[in-house]
Amino acid sequence: MHSRRDFVKLAMAGLPLSAALAAKIDSSVNGVRLGTITYSFRDFPRTPGKDNVDAIIKALQYCQIGEIELFSPNIEPAGQPLPPVPPTPYGMPRQPRTRSEEEIKLTKANREALLKWRLETPASYYHDVRKKFDDAGIRLYSYTINYNDQFSDEEIDATFKQAKELGVESLASSCTLKMAQRLAPFADKHKMKLAVHGHSQVKDPNQFSTPETFMKAMAMSPYMRINLDIGHFTAANCDAVAFIQEQHDKISHLHVKDRKKNDGTNEAFGEGDTPIKAVLQLLKEKRYPIPAFIEYEYTGLRSSQDEVKRSMDYMKAALA
Repeated sequence: MHSRRDFVKLAMAGLPLSAALAAKIDSSVNGVRLGTITYSFRDFPRTPGKDNVDAIIKALQYCQIGEIELFSPNIEPAGQPLPPVPPTPYGMPRQPRTRSEEEIKLTKANREALLKWRLETPASYYHDVRKKFDDAGIRLYSYTINYNDQFSDEEIDATFKQAKELGVESLASSCTLKMAQRLAPFADKHKMKLAVHGHSQVKDPNQFSTPETFMKAMAMSPYMRINLDIGHFTAANCDAVAFIQEQHDKISHLHVKDRKKNDGTNEAFGEGDTPIKAVLQLLKEKRYPIPAFIEYEYTGLRSSQDEVKRSMDYMKAALA
């Protein structure tokens, strides 16, 4: 039971009552903060005009995950369904294809609707989203917006405001070096950390992939950070353990996946070349305050929430 004095203390601390009294889910192990990016649940059905926050929360409770990077499509309305795309065979690169007129038209209409929604949705909507996660005992650490050249300055500004209304510590983005240069002034303006996410396209100088490319972003603004995907970093034949040791103060959080070297395939945890255990042990030993978030991308045999739980169990065992 909470006394009247307890409620007064909570109010004076400036905490939302729901956040202060919720049963927190603690998914940390031996001081290492474990969680997931909600992109991992991208297969969950979405209804046009609605978010899928409730379904995401249920999945996180099932996996006993208490800290997340929130993927923007999970709280934004789904567009009209596009024509189905033939699946890419496992382990094979995606092949170029010609889009139908119907797909082009629907894609344009969906983009325009999303832009309108981002510019017009009130701050109270984001406060309500935050409250749902607070009430479930789940901490919002970061918010993902994958910026591209279609974004206007007005839309970029709106997304930074949304991140502040969600109360997250940083924005995260899979973007290019060129796009990061556009984003840096907005990070300065809003005093919001922006963590750039890399991939393994080492031959493309406009992509974040190697230590050198990440350092270029760090020079753009004091608010720039690195969202290091240790799977992609390994696939780019880079040393994740050494890089974390060298740049831990610039790394906001990790994405954890297991990939083969030489731009190889995604694999279940423990079956690729990514030094997942060594990285987690490094965080434990050095007490780096860097959350490690699962990004489920391999072809699993179970539902996404079961595969995320399996990955979480692997990371917990690596830290036991």
